[in-house]
Formats: sequence, structure tokens, C-alpha cells
Amino acid sequence: MGKRKPDQRQPRVTVSGEVLRQIRQHARSNSKTEVCGVLIGADNGMGLSITARIPGLNAAQAGTYVTFTQDTWEHIYKIKDKDYPEERIVGWYHSHPGFGVFLSDHDTFIHKNFFSSELQVAWVYDPHSDEEGCFGWAGERLERVSELHIKDDKGGEEAGETGKPEPVGGVDEQEEMVKEGDSSEAGPPLWLKWMLTVMSHALLLGLGFVVAWIFFPRQQIFFVDPFNHTAIEAPPGTRINSDGSLSVPKLRETEPSSPEKNGKPAGSQNAPQPAPKTDDGKDQNVPRK
Repeated sequence: MGKRKPDQRQPRVTVSGEVLRQIRQHARSNSKTEVCGVLIGADNGMGLSITARIPGLNAAQAGTYVTFTQDTWEHIYKIKDKDYPEERIVGWYHSHPGFGVFLSDHDTFIHKNFFSSELQVAWVYDPHSDEEGCFGWAGERLERVSELHIKDDKGGEEAGETGKPEPVGGVDEQEEMVKEGDSSEAGPPLWLKWMLTVMSHALLLGLGFVVAWIFFPRQQIFFVDPFNHTAIEAPPGTRINSDGSLSVPKLRETEPSSPEKNGKPAGSQNAPQPAPKTDDGKDQNVPRK
């Protein structure tokens, strides 16, 4: 590796949004151990352009590091010669599941020995925190890239970056999330709406009766006995007229019982009774001689 000037500036890095989506998907497929792969692209005259990636199969994986094996490199070059013959390897990517975005000593060793070119970078992604970053050569040191641009493959304008991690989820992922959220939001069932409507109307009706009872009380009339000072409620239908007079409904008079109903003549009770007789048939009221 040749010696670099200390004042050498980092190149401008442009990466495809589809490449970032594939890197995130690969990292999320294994959230406990690191995964890796290489970045495919070219020098676009203004800096580095990343247009594809090749996953590093058969890599030696562990919880805190990943290593490119011989089988990994054979697979990478086989895919590159077949699908990307006109482009070159412009860097590598790997995941840091749960421990942030940085280059460890092991990562720095891999970069210095396999990706030592001035326009080769290292992309790090943490699938737990969704944080990511790009590191490149700045003189003799590896530093975070300060000028990073995300290119929309659907024809949109490039999105500029200032060294901050790129927001998680591309355009496709965000659209899928919105669609899933819309489909999962189901309104309440129809029967529940009707029940709530009926209950609300019944509650309003009950409140109306209570308010009418409080603010519009019923009129009650009582008669007061001046001798024993007791109050007697007036019979139903009693009302006070507009001129102040009192109208009391007539009470139904009790009809006298008729002789036909009793079954006996009216005067049968006052008829004289015959005088009692003795055993020999004589009247006891007649004086004896």
C-alpha cells in the first residue's frame, strides 16, 4: 500500500438506493452475527459511484467480526465476471449487529489488506439501531465519508448527505409500510356503531326526562282540614282554573240496594209476628180465666 499525502481529501461517494436496500436486507437476515459482501461500481469522474453489491457467501462469521474466506472470494469473482464484467470492486460492506457504526481493529485490518485503493470504501450497518455509515481513506487514515449522496434509481434527484447516517428504508420499503398500515387499520364493526348510536340516543332521552322533572315539576293540590290540621291530596282531575276557582270532579254516588237485588220484600222485616202458641194450640197472650 503506497503512502498517501496527509492533506488528500476524500472522494465524493454516490450510492444507489437499491444497493442500500439490499445491504440492509442482508444484514437483517442474521441479527446475531456479522455478514459481509463487496461493493461494485466505478469512478464517475467526480468521485466514486456504487451501483451494485455481491453478498459474501461462506464467510467466517462470528458475533463481533467477519472474515472473507477463499470460498467467499471465489464466489464473489464468479458473480462479478458474469454480471459486472465492466465494473470493479470499489469497497465492501458488513454489519455490526447491536454495537454501533465504526471500524474495529479487525475491520481496519481487512480494509488495509483487501481494499487499500484510494477509491475503496467500507459501509457499516447496524440492523438493531438502523444506523449506517460509510468510511474511506483520508490521507493515511480511515475516516467517515463527509460527502455522501443517495441516488434514486427511479429517476429522482440525488439526495445529499453530510456524514449523518442515511434514514432507514428506501422508497419501496416506505411505500410498503404505508400500504400495510392502511390495510391494517379496520374500523369498528357495524353492529357496534348501531349499538353506540342507540345508547347515545337513549342517554339523551333520559337526560331530557330528568331535566323536565327538575325544571317543570308536576302540579299537586292538597286540601287542608282546619280542625285537625291535616292535608289530604285532592282527587285526580282536580285543577285550578284561570280565574282562580277550583274545579273538583264529582264523586260517584252510591246507589241504594233494590228489593230485587236483596231477594226479599222491603217491608217483610216490619210485618207483625204471630203469637207463640202452647202445646195444646192456645194462644199464650190471651188471659186465662
